Amino acid sequence: MAIIEVRSLSLSFGHGASASKVLDEVSFEVREGESFGLVGESGSGKTTVLRCLAGQYTHWQGELRIAGQALGRKLERARCKQVQMVFQDPYGSLHPRHTVYTALAEPLRIHGIKEERQRVVAILEKVGLNADFRFRYPHQLSGGQRQRVAIARALILEPSVLLLDEPTSALDVSVQAEILNLLDTLRRRDGLSYLLVAHDLGVVAHLCERMAVMQHGRLLETLSVDELCADQARHPYTRMLMQASRSCGNQPEAQGLAVAAC
Repeated sequence: MAIIEVRSLSLSFGHGASASKVLDEVSFEVREGESFGLVGESGSGKTTVLRCLAGQYTHWQGELRIAGQALGRKLERARCKQVQMVFQDPYGSLHPRHTVYTALAEPLRIHGIKEERQRVVAILEKVGLNADFRFRYPHQLSGGQRQRVAIARALILEPSVLLLDEPTSALDVSVQAEILNLLDTLRRRDGLSYLLVAHDLGVVAHLCERMAVMQHGRLLETLSVDELCADQARHPYTRMLMQASRSCGNQPEAQGLAVAAC
């Protein structure tokens, strides 16, 4: 069963002759319990797909469905509980003057969910942080700890879908592996579904079962990670990305997540 369905998704910025098309008839689906990757260079439109699903862009054309329900232009509370987003920059996505407790408690207050303290402590422990972290401010946390807090904030409403916008690209390689392993454990334990945006094929190979490749707002091909690792990509652009990722994987600092490890 598909948990996310994207059909003929198109989006442009501007009007008339000056309009710039960012998404052009993008279609794919994510199965329930699956981790699905969207890969492409900067400007390919992959993050824009996430923003449409998250309700940040509302002037899209096409069809979006979550768990069989069509998404409208208005962002409703039920959708916020079902779909949450983890952003690329954990420092930028957390308010510098709010403690971790405030950041995690705010969604609970908005949705009228009680047992606030117990839920905050429980979700911190779930992402590998102890209860004392609730008193800290973002500047008192390392990059990996901040991203764990961002993941906790996304999970505290118990969504079924996480939209992951390059969640490890701002982190050191050693910390990247820790966060990816945490996300993988959470998905398998809680039955979550992920839509992961990344420009790094190594990250996608680490976390996803299937992936789609985008360029210039279009989806070029969809394939499994097993097919990718077996050099069965069909489109020349995908093969180029694969070669570039393997070249990067030859660098000592990148070996932990290299696609060459496929």
